[in-house]
This record gives sequence, C-alpha cells and structure tokens, in this order.
Amino acid sequence: STLTAIANDYDFNEIFSKQIQALGKQNDVFIGISTSGNSQNIINAAEVSRQKGIYTIGFLGKDGGKLKDYCDLPIIIPSNSTPRIQECHELIMHTICEIVEKAIYDNGQ
Repeated sequence: STLTAIANDYDFNEIFSKQIQALGKQNDVFIGISTSGNSQNIINAAEVSRQKGIYTIGFLGKDGGKLKDYCDLPIIIPSNSTPRIQECHELIMHTICEIVEKAIYDNGQ
C-alpha cells in the first residue's frame, strides 16, 4: 500500500526516497540496484540516503550511470548485457550474504 500511495500521490520516481526520508537514519545502509545506473527512483533514494548520512551501495551495470556518483560503494559490472549484469549482481549479493551469515552464526566453528 505504501508503494501505491506514494506513486499515486507523488510520483513513481519518489517511491523509495519518500520511505527513506521517513524511516532512514544515520548509519543505516542503502543498497540500490540498477542495471543501467540511471533509474531515477533509485537515484532519488540514494540522494536522500546520502543527505541523511546513510551509507550507499550501488549494484550497477554498464558504466555505472548517474547513480555511481551517489554511491559510497559503486559495484559496477562493465557490460551492456542486462542478463549478465543481473547474474553478476546475484553472485555478489549471495556471496555477501554468505559472509554475513558466517560472521553472525558460525560462532568461531
């Protein structure tokens, strides 16, 4: 309902930034995903995140697009193939999740 309300009452390009404005706080982490790096709704969210002191990570493709300039950590897959970009993003995200899970749940074993 939040997504629909924001898109209807404001603009689709604000669907994430309005939520970050309302709920985000310093020391949170924002992860934006855009194969082109030019998705305006993700750029707006990253911009609001930076203004609020939220660390921004971008999973991007091609040359990183406009979004790379709003990311503290741009992870850019230098390809023009959307499926290849998404496959690489998925591999990196799963690897990060595995590392975090081991750090949290491994208990030194």
